[in-house]
Amino acid sequence: MKKKSTSQSAFLNLRVLIGLFVALTGASLLALGQFATAANPFRPGVAASSHARTTQAQPQYKVTTKSHYFSPLVPPGFDCSKIRQLGINRMENFRAGAIMIHCGQAKGGSEPDQAGGSSAFSKLVHSLTAPLVYGSTDVDLITGAESFPNITQSETFSTANPDDPNEIVVAYNDSRGVNANPINISSISFSTDGGTTFTRLTPSPFQNTFGDPVVLYNKPTQTWFTVWLDGAPGCTLGGYKNTDPSDPNNWVHFCVHPSGGDDRESGWADNNPASPFFGNMYISWNDFNVGAGALVVSRSTDNGNTWSSAITVANTGTFIRNTQITGDMSGNGTLYIAGMDEGGGGFPHNDTNLIYKSTDGGATWANTYTGTPFPGPGVGSVGYFAVMFPDLGGYWRHEGWGEPAAFNNVVHLVYAQHGAGSDPGDVFYIRSTDGGVTFGAPLMLNTDGDRIRLRGRLRLRLGNSDEARHFVGGWASSHQQPIAAGCLHRQGSGWFFCHHR
Repeated sequence: MKKKSTSQSAFLNLRVLIGLFVALTGASLLALGQFATAANPFRPGVAASSHARTTQAQPQYKVTTKSHYFSPLVPPGFDCSKIRQLGINRMENFRAGAIMIHCGQAKGGSEPDQAGGSSAFSKLVHSLTAPLVYGSTDVDLITGAESFPNITQSETFSTANPDDPNEIVVAYNDSRGVNANPINISSISFSTDGGTTFTRLTPSPFQNTFGDPVVLYNKPTQTWFTVWLDGAPGCTLGGYKNTDPSDPNNWVHFCVHPSGGDDRESGWADNNPASPFFGNMYISWNDFNVGAGALVVSRSTDNGNTWSSAITVANTGTFIRNTQITGDMSGNGTLYIAGMDEGGGGFPHNDTNLIYKSTDGGATWANTYTGTPFPGPGVGSVGYFAVMFPDLGGYWRHEGWGEPAAFNNVVHLVYAQHGAGSDPGDVFYIRSTDGGVTFGAPLMLNTDGDRIRLRGRLRLRLGNSDEARHFVGGWASSHQQPIAAGCLHRQGSGWFFCHHR
């Protein structure tokens, strides 16, 4: 649910339906929960929140040990009493999820049967991922042989090559490398025909990585960069780069950050030649080794040859979730990060949107906007995270995280909040015309009375002229028609809202 950035000239984002959520399902977690970890993935650190909710009495830890299964993602002898000290309960990556399940603080589900039988969850996912009415037939990213039970993929990030829009790369978590040594649960699929077909890169070259994908294209060097949670010595956030995404043999490893508490990274590349920071690349994330889980950024100003030390964006007593980094598509070089104060977690709780802005290529950041608290979406909670469904252990974790987009100092944000009465969630849109300093009144995008709105997504597409700029928002619904989408389009000097089924 973090935005996974697309190129300026040709955008395609395959997370448009489910990227705001983390599916803590039995199928994905039992498979993905088998992933190995670095030697010491969670180093001591402070992760206290200013909210009273996080100081509640600590629960008893019931360590789960199955005779036939023990997740190698869980460090041997891990002390479950340190979950909150290390901020693991607030992390959304699968390593943290495996630890929470191991310590009895989250519930996994059952493994899919070898015959491919459909569970209630798989049927739901199938309905939620049906194509939008204005889209074409879905294309399978996963090609080549699969070996049960390591057949699970999740959490896509897609980017198109601005120099050749027919070349598209999608990065994702992939359980096929769970038994590799070193472990490798990261994969990409590539297209050379504009997304009509995709091929999964085989074998996956991203050894010693733990998924959580970002993929960027650096226009000056025509190089692809993937970023993952990284298990290489002295590196916990890093990746691989290559000029040819279809070649599995020449990916070169690089490191972004050497700490040990990294979670929920997002990325953006400035590929506009008119920008004063053309060629810069940026990765933002939460570092749970710093403060309450500091929001930080690393930047590369030399086309990915080196990466800066972590630059602090927000580090107070209040935990601010890294939602997504993006840049102004007009080429003025301005950067934005959408963040969220999750009100201490649990359910019910209030969420607050925040915008952070940089005008010097990411060297410094200012909090330009802090919104009014609003009730977070959900029907209950499993540990820290709100959930959208109560059954099967609460598999959809969601905090209402938003999606930013910007053009010519006009900033847009889509997010979710709890609806009226028992309505678990609605999708809202806000807009700033002064560079993210003030925002107008929220506009609810879903207007047909659906019971649950699960997903908000805003993408920017540039048309053929300055007056033809389109902003598209999509979300998933539990209504009879499971997929709905809204859009905003500019015509002359006015903006118009449209709703699609």
